[in-house]
Amino acid sequence: MLGMVLAAGAGRRLRPYTDTLPKALVPVDGETTILDIALRNLAAVELREVVVIVGYRAEAVHERKAALEERHGVRLTLVHNDKAEEWNNAYSLWCARDYFGQGALLVNGDTVHPVSVERTLLAAPETSDILLAVDDVKTLADEEMKVTLNGGDLARITKLMDPAQAYGEYIGATLIRPGAADRLADALRATFERDPQLYYEDGYQEMVARGERIHVAPIGKVDWVEVDNHDDLAKARAIAGTYL
Repeated sequence: MLGMVLAAGAGRRLRPYTDTLPKALVPVDGETTILDIALRNLAAVELREVVVIVGYRAEAVHERKAALEERHGVRLTLVHNDKAEEWNNAYSLWCARDYFGQGALLVNGDTVHPVSVERTLLAAPETSDILLAVDDVKTLADEEMKVTLNGGDLARITKLMDPAQAYGEYIGATLIRPGAADRLADALRATFERDPQLYYEDGYQEMVARGERIHVAPIGKVDWVEVDNHDDLAKARAIAGTYL
């Protein structure tokens, strides 16, 4: 199984940092970046072969590749998204489709969370080929990527949902088992061909619409944050240093 980090986004709401850096390289704990935390977590669960999808300011990741590999004891494969500044991340994840067959633990390159999330996903029973890490504790608002369940199966995943109806928030970490590879790639392709501005989570919804079973793994009470703006960045800086 591989680690996988989706790190192609521009993060315009984090300027001036993202004038020259992709969002994943914004520092959150001294010189430690969001990408550093992701790689550290993956290495801690022995996922040392890591695919990183790059796009916006990809040269900054290329320049740091050797240092990141040495620091975290990983080997990085950089996959380039040629439409990172034009299309949304359904296409971005599809760019890494050739690696799905090895199995992957995917984390978003703008999410700061502790390694307990990766451990929760890897320890879960193999009840579905795709398993989503979900925060079922947090009080939700309009911006979150919310989920509802039908029994134990994913029913809906979207930001466009009344928070009161949601089971919880998908936190940007997915276990992709090898058996899902072709079906996930096809669903992602159908998603961005329908609308290139859709999210990869819309690809999961496409799979559900096709009759696929996707399960969730509750992460419990965990300090984490999706870093979209400067307020989120301040929260990330408050919690990143507390991770072991």
